[in-house]
Amino acid sequence: MKTEQRLKELSIELTKPTSPMANYVNAVRTGNLLYLAGKGPGLPGHPLPVGKVGRDFTREQGYEYARQTGLSLIAVMKAELGDLDRVKRIVKLLGMVNATPEFGEQPEVINGCSDLFVTVFGDRGRHARSAVGMGSLPRGIPVEIEVIVEIEDGPARRLAAKTAAKRKAAPKTKKKSAKSKRR
Repeated sequence: MKTEQRLKELSIELTKPTSPMANYVNAVRTGNLLYLAGKGPGLPGHPLPVGKVGRDFTREQGYEYARQTGLSLIAVMKAELGDLDRVKRIVKLLGMVNATPEFGEQPEVINGCSDLFVTVFGDRGRHARSAVGMGSLPRGIPVEIEVIVEIEDGPARRLAAKTAAKRKAAPKTKKKSAKSKRR
């Protein structure tokens, strides 16, 4: 099933990716990997949630914020790749939870994003992961998540690669030297 179709079935509508807050970009591609910058929760037209999980937010609220963050990350993937079916695999997720020192349920909070990725991408959404507690996060947000994605080449790149491979495999003809042409 196409990923875009799956999003429609789930009644998920992606928003435009948010702009970076400082001097960085939303994503960098190197080879077949797409590194996504850390994103946090927040809905367009609403103020950013600010506070610590374990004091200002429950584990369940943190889970929802991680899910919102996952939606933002999928929006970045869509903007960068054009087609979400180019996502071959979610490789690694780093989830950071702005939490009180005694809060220890970071994995359950970050499951909000992990569960979303598996729901949207199926087995391609299963990933390695770290979920850690932080003393603070930018602007006081409760969750920040960054992701590494393995991607498939787009149709234009695949065609270019096939053409290059054919050229390489084609037998080379010997060029006649200037001497042999004169004879």
